[in-house]
Amino acid sequence: MAYRNKTYVAFDGDKDMWAYGYMKGWKQSDNSRFNFYDAHDLKQARDSSSEETIKRSLRERMNNSKIFILLVGESTKNLYRYVRWEIELALSMELPIVVVNLDNKRSISYEYCPPILRDELAIHVSFNAKIIQYALEKWSTTHFTRIRNGDSGPYYYKESIYSSLGLK
Repeated sequence: MAYRNKTYVAFDGDKDMWAYGYMKGWKQSDNSRFNFYDAHDLKQARDSSSEETIKRSLRERMNNSKIFILLVGESTKNLYRYVRWEIELALSMELPIVVVNLDNKRSISYEYCPPILRDELAIHVSFNAKIIQYALEKWSTTHFTRIRNGDSGPYYYKESIYSSLGLK
């Protein structure tokens, strides 16, 4: 079994690449402790690779991941070929899921969240380095405790957590 120490990030590669770029910048500029795979920068697979080849590569990357981040933009809920497949795989692997709302909503964004995730155990946060880092550090433990308790559904952090991180 692979040692899971990575953060897997999934997103709409056509419309939300800017958000992933910001995350890469945060990682480089402020020494954030998270590390992640870019699901859309596959070295083994090219645009001409078969869907099966791409999914095999994505599965390998997810097998090395301890947490799954989904960047949710305006069109994420409409993506089925890869993003929905990535979500289904993360759910089947019981990976802790952090849903990052690109509209900066601090709870579930029913307008944009993919239907497959709306009733699943996941933490929903706004797009900000501090709250994402907080979720990466805290959600895994909380997630597994909630699974053992039989909990499900969307979760979000109280405003007091955002305030304690200096976020208004």
